[in-house]
Amino acid sequence: MRAAQLTGPGNRAAPSAPPGSVIYAIGDIHGESEKLDLLHSMIRADADRRDAARKVAVYLGDYIDRGPDCPGVVERLSGDPLPGFESVFLKGNHEEFLLHFLETGDSSSGWFHNGGLNTLEEYGVEIHGHSLWRQDSGELRDGLDEKLPDRHRQFMEALDLYHVEGGYLFVHAGIRPGRALEDQTSADMLWIRNRFLDSDEDHGFMVVHGHTPSDFPEIRPNRIGIDTGACYGGKLTALALEGEKRDFMQA
Repeated sequence: MRAAQLTGPGNRAAPSAPPGSVIYAIGDIHGESEKLDLLHSMIRADADRRDAARKVAVYLGDYIDRGPDCPGVVERLSGDPLPGFESVFLKGNHEEFLLHFLETGDSSSGWFHNGGLNTLEEYGVEIHGHSLWRQDSGELRDGLDEKLPDRHRQFMEALDLYHVEGGYLFVHAGIRPGRALEDQTSADMLWIRNRFLDSDEDHGFMVVHGHTPSDFPEIRPNRIGIDTGACYGGKLTALALEGEKRDFMQA
């Protein structure tokens, strides 16, 4: 498949996955349950062709909003989506949107206009036109609190901010250049764009991320972006890492 190869500073050691492991990173799903099912089938078939004893799936966040079946995606992921695999689930800014609204009832974050109303409706929360006004957000918050299954809530509350495998760092949006991993903020890991995307700095890891959609996977010397706009009619992308080898698959 095609990937956007972007040049930058050279002389960096090629990152590698841990020996004996194959790592699959899955980009932003955004409610696209059918594409997720197909991609899972492709991942299982790919893993069966490999000799790696350890199989890991790392999901990069943004499971909800915009797409047609957000509850279905969370239901799949909160179970055992790939039996025989270790599964790592990272938080995206859209899960942060939902959790913030659930905790505070504050609708000023922009969630409603970034797919949040879609998610509320898919969970069965009744929405009236007047409920877009801030004074009615408490009603919507109470509706979500009632309709959101406990398993889905627990899944989203337990999401990690980042994950490391060998020379790869997995995170939803990216990291702030020049800042040690332990000093990164959750806001940057969930939201950062240009400061990270435009940087040529060596981050100490090859950063695998989503958050910023592009038509094709974006490969730079210091990062690989795999949000390919599944909820906008694009593909849902997975990146397979084994040793120094990289392969892409799309649904």
